[in-house]
Amino acid sequence: MLNTVSTAEARKKFAEIVNKVAYGKEPVVLTRRGEEIAALISMEELELLQLIEDHIDIEDARKAIEEPGTNIVAEKFWKELGF
Repeated sequence: MLNTVSTAEARKKFAEIVNKVAYGKEPVVLTRRGEEIAALISMEELELLQLIEDHIDIEDARKAIEEPGTNIVAEKFWKELGF
């Protein structure tokens, strides 16, 4: 079960909560008026989430390349988007 803490309690015990997350590897869900609004996670968990997201993006790109149609140069694509 996830550890949940209200934002009011989190303000009072911020250092303690950060230590639990960073060193105890315990994610903490922040609530406001009983609603879950955010989560604090360790850097290791964040890095894992980013790695998973990168793998999903790469797989999506591979699928897009395999789709029928005309490929365009990335610079042209970004220019069309206004970047």
